[in-house]
Amino acid sequence: MAVSAVTATGATFLSRLVGHIHSRFLAPCSQVSCLHTAAVLNTKNWERKNRIIYSPQQKDEPPRPAEIFHCRYQIKYSKDKMWYLAKLIRGMTIDQALAQLEFNDKKGAKVMKEVLLEAQEMAVKHHNVEYKSNLYVAESFSTKGKYLKRIRYHGRGMFGIMDKVHCHYFVKLVEGVPPTVEQKTAFDQAKEYVEQLKSRTIIHSL
Repeated sequence: MAVSAVTATGATFLSRLVGHIHSRFLAPCSQVSCLHTAAVLNTKNWERKNRIIYSPQQKDEPPRPAEIFHCRYQIKYSKDKMWYLAKLIRGMTIDQALAQLEFNDKKGAKVMKEVLLEAQEMAVKHHNVEYKSNLYVAESFSTKGKYLKRIRYHGRGMFGIMDKVHCHYFVKLVEGVPPTVEQKTAFDQAKEYVEQLKSRTIIHSL
């Protein structure tokens, strides 16, 4: 009787052990647990700003414009090349930005256009924006992604180190008309610089 009880316990233990090994090593891994996918990267701080809940407004207050934060991570492109395109569309309306990127033959322009269209669709579906053309690019910038070191082979047994670069792109759309930027002349900038020099405080001076 005791031998049969020990045998049953051992069989149960072995079955649990085999099931654990199969689920741990042999079962196909899920997309989120095994790969660094966009589903994991979407939990960054930039897109969390879409979840901000504001307090109710008073009747005499102007309506608060909708703000849409969107991004794309690990783009196979240089952050410095992406920066020029990001600066190009900064302050433009959404239609102007899409038109500029449409006729730009750079690789980053296609990626940025896709991100802008995704953000525009988010504005209509999730942020109650009535007209999808009533948006402008308030912020647009790129940051450094992961850099992978690889070997570049040369002749005579020599080699060098090359980088496989990636970047992140962030954009913020705001509902309404873009604000007008005051254009300053060179004389105005020089005058402000001189006033800044006059108003500075030099410590340990006479």
